[in-house]
Amino acid sequence: MNLQLKSADSTHYDAISMGEVMMRIDPGDVTTAKARTARIWQGGGETNVTCGLAYTFGLRAAVVTALVDDGIGRNIENQLREAGIDTRHIIWFSNSGKGKYSTDGKGSLHNGVNFTWSGKGVLPSITEYYRAHTPVREIGPGDVDWDYLFGQLGTRWFSTGGIYTLLSPKTADLALEAMQKAEEHGAGRSFDLNYRSKVEPDKDRARQINRPIVPHVDFLVGNQDDFSDALGYETEKVAKDASFGKWLEVYTGMLRQVAADYPNIKLIGTQLRGALSADRINWGAVLYDVEGDEIHQAAVRENVEIADRTGGGDSFASGVIAAILKGKDPAEAVQWGAAHGILVQGTPGDTTMVKQGDVEKEVDRALKGGGVSALR
Repeated sequence: MNLQLKSADSTHYDAISMGEVMMRIDPGDVTTAKARTARIWQGGGETNVTCGLAYTFGLRAAVVTALVDDGIGRNIENQLREAGIDTRHIIWFSNSGKGKYSTDGKGSLHNGVNFTWSGKGVLPSITEYYRAHTPVREIGPGDVDWDYLFGQLGTRWFSTGGIYTLLSPKTADLALEAMQKAEEHGAGRSFDLNYRSKVEPDKDRARQINRPIVPHVDFLVGNQDDFSDALGYETEKVAKDASFGKWLEVYTGMLRQVAADYPNIKLIGTQLRGALSADRINWGAVLYDVEGDEIHQAAVRENVEIADRTGGGDSFASGVIAAILKGKDPAEAVQWGAAHGILVQGTPGDTTMVKQGDVEKEVDRALKGGGVSALR
């Protein structure tokens, strides 16, 4: 794998991510419409990656985002800090109405909130978003000193994704600026296509925004639908009951085309989630090493009971990036990604509650085909 990264000794951070962070209201075992109590989590498709890097894998991580300085914003910050994230680079919008980064006290700008019920049985998971006027939509090129973060301080890796890029014209421009600056300063770069129709229903617009970013990416994350929706790659449709081998044949052909179109890419990967019900899934992952033209497959987990599917894909990316930063090869990286992804789905909330030792034990268990034993 032709990927040269800065050393830990020469940098302040192992990884920085940029994205929107939302407060998640989780009604637990009842639907949102019938909820009378709820749990509170924080989460975001891009920042979930660094939460895993910091908490699970013990790496030095920071986030770039924007929040309104109120109780919700500070709750999100406190949760990020509990995960081990450096929050000094959050851009805070005051409620004073004065200055560039400010709003009024009426909620004209507000922190993003979502209500996510994890589903049960044949009742699917449902997420309802309230993110139309969030502060992260208002920061753009020139608002973040990338030369300081990537150059003076130094970071080994930068990640963002296709949810953040589609929030507003400013977020699209800032993501491109960040990727270009990370490349200029020699940081590794990942981008999760992560297309969401609730964020941008116009796929043509999504493609116009994402295509200029991909030429600056080392590790691209996306499933077959993501590559179609976010970049415009059309491939043979695979039936739901088709074999894994058939799916892999079609997906691999597409990956080779993507790699030919974007010769900068070193790795392309995705998790494979086959939903049997809201709380039982089949789970696997693949990672394509472009230079070696080799597909690495993780051990497949079948009929696994989960608690909450949210964040599984982000945690796959986090596991792969952690392995790369710790000097692992692609064959081991995909195992880490798959293991971290399934473990995160075994706990509630968007972000990780496991440690690296748990990931390594799950890799070993899955490769051996073993069961799960109680720890006493």
